[in-house]
Amino acid sequence: MSAPVHAGPDWDRALRDTALWIIDAGGRSAQGVAPIVQAGHPALRAEATQYDAQLADDELVALLDVMRRTMHAAPGVGLAAPQLGLPLAIAVLEDPGTSSDEHARTRERDPLPYRVLVNPSYEAVPDDTGAEVLASFYEGCLSVVGYTAVVARARQVHLTALDESGAPVDELVTGWSARIVQHETDHLGGTLYLDRADLRSLATTDGFGARWASEPRPDAASHALGFPLH
Repeated sequence: MSAPVHAGPDWDRALRDTALWIIDAGGRSAQGVAPIVQAGHPALRAEATQYDAQLADDELVALLDVMRRTMHAAPGVGLAAPQLGLPLAIAVLEDPGTSSDEHARTRERDPLPYRVLVNPSYEAVPDDTGAEVLASFYEGCLSVVGYTAVVARARQVHLTALDESGAPVDELVTGWSARIVQHETDHLGGTLYLDRADLRSLATTDGFGARWASEPRPDAASHALGFPLH
């Protein structure tokens, strides 16, 4: 269960103070990054507060810069503000894609240019018959270091949000990009990927790399570990 949603000027000041601490931490770091909190931190289990100009424009820009640098340095393809201990509904995404044509084709993994999502939400998009379409692949998380597991997620989602300038975002997102959108937006509701994972697939990062990383789709892992695929 998510923590209660806070509201009011005192809470907004607390959010701003946390954001300024993150910005300062980035300024003091040689790489310009802030610490990523790990599973067990309350911010990862809270329902993030909707962004409503709690920060000045220059503060938001500075926060996003730190988030982007931290995501790149980790390295990762997405980072939500709660992963820096800030329960505010903001996430950054960027995926360079994969050098494997087979993985790119099987996972529908096209490069995703850098983008910011503010107050995002998504809905799964069914196929033409109205049936739910899921895709099962291994996922990891910068806030659950050392492990990976298979998550069945919607192949396509309808994303609504604002961008960093406040312009509306309303689009269909497919494949691996849709997976990233779902993963990062889930963070803003206090959900970790492990909450949606088939835990029979759970593997250490090293074990996954040694046994299953070469698979475009986790068929052999499914057979050996005894979990279903979609």
